[in-house]
Amino acid sequence: MSDSGKSAKRSSFSGSIGYVMAAAGSAVGLGNIWRFPYLAAKYGGGAFLLVYIILVVTFGYTLMLSETALGRKARKSAVGTFKAYGGDNGASRLGGWINAIVPMIIAPYYCVIGGWVFKYLYAYIVGDVKEAAGDSYFGNFITSTSGSMFWFIVFAAFTMVVIFMGVESGIEKVSKFMMPVLVVLAFVIAIYSMTRPGAAEGVKYFLIPNFHHFSWMTVVAALGQMFYSLSLAMGILYTYGSYMKDDVNIEHAGNQVQIFDSLVAILAGLMIIPAVFAYSGGTAKNLSAGPSLMFITLPKVFADMGGSRIVGAAFFVLVLFAALTSSISLAETCTSTFQDELKISRNKAAWLTVVVIFVLGSLSSLGYSALSNVTIIGMQMLDFFDFASNSVLMPIAAFATCLLVVRKVGLDKFSDIVKETSPFRREKMYRVFVKYIAPVFLMVILLSSILSAFGIFSL
Repeated sequence: MSDSGKSAKRSSFSGSIGYVMAAAGSAVGLGNIWRFPYLAAKYGGGAFLLVYIILVVTFGYTLMLSETALGRKARKSAVGTFKAYGGDNGASRLGGWINAIVPMIIAPYYCVIGGWVFKYLYAYIVGDVKEAAGDSYFGNFITSTSGSMFWFIVFAAFTMVVIFMGVESGIEKVSKFMMPVLVVLAFVIAIYSMTRPGAAEGVKYFLIPNFHHFSWMTVVAALGQMFYSLSLAMGILYTYGSYMKDDVNIEHAGNQVQIFDSLVAILAGLMIIPAVFAYSGGTAKNLSAGPSLMFITLPKVFADMGGSRIVGAAFFVLVLFAALTSSISLAETCTSTFQDELKISRNKAAWLTVVVIFVLGSLSSLGYSALSNVTIIGMQMLDFFDFASNSVLMPIAAFATCLLVVRKVGLDKFSDIVKETSPFRREKMYRVFVKYIAPVFLMVILLSSILSAFGIFSL
């Protein structure tokens, strides 16, 4: 590959810490704070946690390193990277664009869910603790056209302000502030939750593997969560890799992101699962509450706590920070793709991202109200966008990355790229996973998710 792509001026992070904070901010999002605890609760607690950590340090490491290293070497977002290594043919363009389209689908509905978080934070700030814990509060809010749209726009506006500020002045500075605050809040709330009467059983359920709770779906759910949590197959790590300076130890930086991400996921589990045991009982019904756990079950838990207004507000500030850092990375990836592929200025690309987020986000927001009668394969708009991106396109995008490394770049050349700044200590494991194990597991995720969506196989 020629280095011609490096001649054009491109934004960059200030150094290793800037990259780690931004990439960790991308990884630590609603996937950790919202999705991880309810999946852990539902699919075996400690058994799920153990499987998840094993997958992160093997499968996750493989895909993170692939995307980041190739993005840095090409100095392009996903589409440009695939063209740089695979040539400007149909297959390479398709692989690049699938990686690029995923964040364009996710960012809009992510902003809608971020708006829900903003709404709950506002409720706790103004003291509507009992109202937020009501059975109909969440349902009434998302089915309100004006209310849901207003908070969606507020969250999207916060996201795009950072994008317009730029990479180092916006994304990096915001991430360096938000991530440490997020971790401190997570520690405080986790300690509070674990010290409530009755919470010890929840801690035990979450941290100690009990393989009576283990099933094949524990593996499938943990694998899907790993993608969502580490920002894999979304084009994000290609883009952030392209902003990484040449002297940054790429393997070390990736390890730091994985540790940070796993730490917050574990803290999220310790915030939520012990609280559910302490205040609602560790019943199968409560542990299987699923996506509603954060917006319906937890407000009921907070309402029974002492200092519920402060605890609830602190929790939703934490969730808001996590949601913002991830939505910023999604929007930045869209902006970078538009800038690279349409050959336009960063500001014009950012405005185009605004249009995409507003149009598709409005469909997701209105899907529970004005457009509630419109469904696709039986799903509301937001649910369909989530299914299409996470369950269908992301496994295909990751599979395309594996093919790019193995068939186009070559394992020896890829090793040389990594070794420019890193010792590549897990090279043997990487080669086995990217060539054999990852492609098989990706097809398992894809097929099981599609079969589940059509009711043929239950996740």
